[in-house]
Amino acid sequence: MTRIKLCGLTRPCDIETANALRPAYIGFVFAPGSRRYVPPAGAAALKAMLHPSITAVGVFVKEAPETVAALLARGVIDAAQLHGGEDAAYVARLRALTRRPLIQAFRVDSAADIAAAQGSPADYVLLDAGEGGTGTAFDWTLISGLARPYFLAGGLDATNVGAAVRLLRPYAVDVSSGIECGGYKDAGKMREFVAAVREAMWEETI
Repeated sequence: MTRIKLCGLTRPCDIETANALRPAYIGFVFAPGSRRYVPPAGAAALKAMLHPSITAVGVFVKEAPETVAALLARGVIDAAQLHGGEDAAYVARLRALTRRPLIQAFRVDSAADIAAAQGSPADYVLLDAGEGGTGTAFDWTLISGLARPYFLAGGLDATNVGAAVRLLRPYAVDVSSGIECGGYKDAGKMREFVAAVREAMWEETI
């Protein structure tokens, strides 16, 4: 079963829509340079609204491991996604501070990037194009060499995520810009995306 992650939520109305749709994951972006940035206090308030069945993932870019671990320990987030090119030594430092799930993101330009993802010490890897949230896709044929669960990101929206699920059967699909309108999450697009994923999964069972 392919899980769904709705990333870059910033407002109470985004959480309300997520609670109605029940994806497996939602994401809060803690990178200050991102237009989707949410400060820790804001994320804590949003997390308090989140249905307990949904895992809140914090997205970080070269953040101090101690800061990430503290947010995990406080329950502001349930898992951490490392999106700044952090290396294996960084993952090991963070792992020494927390047993919560870790997701390491990889920008995919070549087969060498897939090989690097294969060797990641994180619990999961996320495959993306660019720096994340760009709305562009990478060459999915490169994924054939990966033999571990992964989150598929990059250029996904309601028009193509069904094909991605049918073709690749990833552990999870991750969307941000593909469910936005005017720079904010759009409830209609969120519903369409989730419906497209679930329709593709349903087809696999018949």
